[in-house]
This record gives sequence, structure tokens and C-alpha cells, in this order.
Amino acid sequence: MFDVRKKIRHPLVAFGLVFLTLGIYYLVWYYKVNRELRDIGRATGQEDQLGRKPLNSLLAITVGWLIIVPPFVSFYRTFQRIEAAQELAGTRERVNVWLGFILYVLGVLLLPVEVIYAQSELNRVWYAEPSRATPHGPSTDATLSPA
Repeated sequence: MFDVRKKIRHPLVAFGLVFLTLGIYYLVWYYKVNRELRDIGRATGQEDQLGRKPLNSLLAITVGWLIIVPPFVSFYRTFQRIEAAQELAGTRERVNVWLGFILYVLGVLLLPVEVIYAQSELNRVWYAEPSRATPHGPSTDATLSPA
């Protein structure tokens, strides 16, 4: 599909690792998801839609809490990036950005269930039919792994 390294993660394993590592994996996962979206953007020339700096997204959900708003903006934009990647991949069903954002807000208060939704939606990009993707052809570096 895209000429980038794919990382398919099982959504429930990613969710479980957040608890197993006492939240540290959440930060790793968030950075990796935004980096993968940036890589798709670079490969397709859509960096404006898919982001340029995954570290800024990570900083927004960590130190951004000092001014409250940045984590919410960052996660909303991450779901927009996932939707843009799905559009580029030609998936039939798209992520519901508002549902993802609401799950994030609930995750702040209760459990980070947005990890399950976001990862399953990003996996759709990786599973998309190669014939609908960019002319670079399919990448064969897809593996099913938790991290």
C-alpha cells in the first residue's frame, strides 16, 4: 500500500500494555501512531493533512496539560489524521472523529478506551486493499504485534 513501514497492533494488547506499564506505553504508543501518520504523509506528499512533527503531538499530551487545552486539540487532530490516512488508503468505513474525541475525554476521566478505537481504525489503513493505494505498490513489512 504505502511505501512506509507498517505496524499493525492488536488494539486490546495496546490497551493492556497501557496498564501493564502504568501509562508509559500510552506515551510510546501515541508517539508511534503520529510518527506512522507522518510517514504516510511523507510517502504520499500529504504532510499537511497527516502531520509533520509527532514529537509536538506527544508534548501536547504531556506538558500541554499545564495549560489544559493542548491535549484535547492534539488528540482531536490525531483522529483527523487517521481519517485522512483512511481516505488515502481507500477504506470504505472511516473513523468517527467526534466519537474518538469523546472517547478521549472519557479516557481522561476513566479508562483510556480511545487507544482501542484509534488503533483499530489505524489498522484499517494497514489492511486496506493495495490496489486502492498509492502507485508505490504494497509494502511487505506488515506484522501483527503488540508494540
